[in-house]
Amino acid sequence: MLDLSTRSRINPLYGWQVDRSRIRNIGVDLQRPECILAESDGTLWTADARGGVVRINPDGSQQLIAQKGVSNSGSAEDLILGGTLPNGIAFDANGDILIANFGTDAIELMTRDGRSRTLYDSIDGVPLGKMNFILSDSRERIWFTVTTRAQPWTRSINEKLADGYVGLIDKRGLRIVADGFVGTNEIRLDANEEWLYVVESNARRISRLRVQADGSLRNREVYGPSDLGGTPDGFAFDSHGNLWITLILAERLIALTPQGEVLTLLDDGKPEQIEIYDRHFAAGTVTPDLMGACAGTLAPMMASLTFGGPDLRTVYLGSLKGTTLPSFRSPVAGLALPHWQRPARAYGTRP
Repeated sequence: MLDLSTRSRINPLYGWQVDRSRIRNIGVDLQRPECILAESDGTLWTADARGGVVRINPDGSQQLIAQKGVSNSGSAEDLILGGTLPNGIAFDANGDILIANFGTDAIELMTRDGRSRTLYDSIDGVPLGKMNFILSDSRERIWFTVTTRAQPWTRSINEKLADGYVGLIDKRGLRIVADGFVGTNEIRLDANEEWLYVVESNARRISRLRVQADGSLRNREVYGPSDLGGTPDGFAFDSHGNLWITLILAERLIALTPQGEVLTLLDDGKPEQIEIYDRHFAAGTVTPDLMGACAGTLAPMMASLTFGGPDLRTVYLGSLKGTTLPSFRSPVAGLALPHWQRPARAYGTRP
């Protein structure tokens, strides 16, 4: 067996874990910062339950940019059942913000000054379903996920419904390109955009599909273990090919190596509460109270991660119940998203 120093040269994550004493918090009074975008100039953008995004500037100052015409009141928990609730966010080619809205079940576009409009809320005359995440690629195509078509959407957790899907928006318009997922959540493309990776939260696994030239998807397979030992929510690739994954409720950050090994990078879980939750998850008797009881202390209900900083080696954690973004340094850079090469000053806004 290779010793640790040799293994760490092969993969920088071998033998490495997050040093909690070095975690720093970015941003204050955020509300449900579920998804984060980082720009190369140091600017951060995070979804916010008040209806829009918070921009966190490199100097630490921040502004809430609310969707114009939207006035949210009440808790994020209430808004899940009605009202605007930005969940996944991404930049389009113009630098405007694409929003997968978990409250309105729509795909929306918001300029950087808050002007917002609905792009799609149905497909073939049928409501899209519970909108979750959105992703743009280097070819200016837009990928999105719908967790479930069930009403209420919470049925999908206990019933393990395989009714989630992945959609695509390109020059041909809007269409479903893969169906039958168990709680579709975040999606990511690999470095060459040859494979699309899909979180199936309620099956506790990652699947992937090979991307064809026309945007269709083929050769679906499970990537890594068939059960990750917790509920995956968000994920991101690093430049070495490791897939970093947040296990919400288990409150762990793990990495799946290219060889299929699972490495625990950070554990903020409550073992007793997790054991109770897992029993109810298996039995199909999960309630919101059981979920809330699992929340950790660093990024309560750890939901996502993003690589940023000038060298893409700063990791930011998103959460459902946090009010700030915990951050720490990584031994390996993240995989740059398509917008990373575009200077922020080059972006305009649509009329």
